[in-house]
Amino acid sequence: MRHPSRATKALLVAAALPLALTACASATGTSSSSATATKPSKDPDAGLLTGAQLKKALAPASFFATGFAVDPKAARDSGTTYTAPSSSPAAKPDCTLLGGTSWIAITGDEGVSFAQNDYVNKDTSEDIAQEIDTYRGTTAATVLADLKKAVAACPGYTDSDTHTKVKITGADTAGLGDAAYTITLTNSAWQNGSTLIAAQSGTDVVTVMSTDGHDNGAATAKKLTARIVTSLKGEHAHA
Repeated sequence: MRHPSRATKALLVAAALPLALTACASATGTSSSSATATKPSKDPDAGLLTGAQLKKALAPASFFATGFAVDPKAARDSGTTYTAPSSSPAAKPDCTLLGGTSWIAITGDEGVSFAQNDYVNKDTSEDIAQEIDTYRGTTAATVLADLKKAVAACPGYTDSDTHTKVKITGADTAGLGDAAYTITLTNSAWQNGSTLIAAQSGTDVVTVMSTDGHDNGAATAKKLTARIVTSLKGEHAHA
């Protein structure tokens, strides 16, 4: 290619500059508009189950023994939309939260969707609660880690009904989801203790509470957790 002389090149550049600026501005505007139109928006909740879907993975009434019935006031879910997640672990956890049905709240981690209900035996006062919470990214694993920290800071608390001491112990549990942790609450004033299990399965955390049986509710809690984890895999496969 032949290159123009310096003088000729200067004239050409001077003459072409207004046209170049106009063309550049036009091209820039077109390019920017095109990029804006074609650039995909990343949905942080893509692939996550909604509350309505999680509800389907909860164990049905047929799972529970005769005498247990769902408490309609405790059956809730986040529907078909997602909520903004948050995390605010307390420096000193409220250990009494482990005595409730939605005990995973002790971690201070809020997911984007959830579903829960509670089955009660009115004749024996035995209680079985189930809940699933969904989190973005790798937060589900963080929830389990935060739970262990909370339990480590909670050797016990005072039961408000009997005004006696509740003992709290926790241990890692194999064979349930990607990771699981079991908490046992005992009190000499109670007829039976309670077992809480948290199991991570992908982006979901299954939590159950059971006072059913004469083993601090352990067998029922483990069976229920396994049932929900299996159901969740099916919901994800069909989502």
